[in-house]
Amino acid sequence: MKVRMLPLGPLGNNVYIVVAETTKECVIIDPGWNAEVILKDVREHDLKVRAILATHGHIDHTNGIAPVKLQVAEAVVGIHKGDAAMLEPEHWRDACLRLAMTGVGVPDAPVADRWIEAGDSLDYGELHLEVRHTPGHSAGSVSYVGQGVVFSGDTLFMQSVGRTDTPGGSWQQLLNSIRTQLLILPDETVVLPGHGPKTRIGIERGYNPFLQEGAELLDPAGPPISQFR
Repeated sequence: MKVRMLPLGPLGNNVYIVVAETTKECVIIDPGWNAEVILKDVREHDLKVRAILATHGHIDHTNGIAPVKLQVAEAVVGIHKGDAAMLEPEHWRDACLRLAMTGVGVPDAPVADRWIEAGDSLDYGELHLEVRHTPGHSAGSVSYVGQGVVFSGDTLFMQSVGRTDTPGGSWQQLLNSIRTQLLILPDETVVLPGHGPKTRIGIERGYNPFLQEGAELLDPAGPPISQFR
């Protein structure tokens, strides 16, 4: 398995193209922004897109899903049902308006072909991803684990964690998700987050300031306690 990271858009979103090198099948994770750049990469490497997966429903991670799907109609779009409301027309239009200054426009809202659930095993040829439900940043946040890596979306970052002050966010849920679903992975597991640089589970377990003893006591109703992601 080979992973290419494309940092795209004004919010620095990491789009991941996960490739089976032998068969050239691939999965695209969180195609936000610049769909033409993502599709160009797919064409240049002669890849067959099997799935388009979202770690959660926030528009900066999903605004490229519909444009990409239009060009690779056979690909399966997957998202957790906990974030289904974010794809509804009224919510989608409101989200687009809130990001109007970024030039996102009003792309078509994604349409899920399947609802991703905790414990799902996503197999596309040589590619294998395990779904872990990691709510806290949003109700439907998931992380995808496979072959020594975890795609953590906006749940876990290098030396930070996702914000919880948006609808569906929960500080206690976020901490529980990270501790019970991510920190149990081997220390050497590479964390590929939705924004910013990669890290490793062992590093975050030992040094992430938001995961140390007493983190539960931080006031979730106060000002943002982590980098905005």
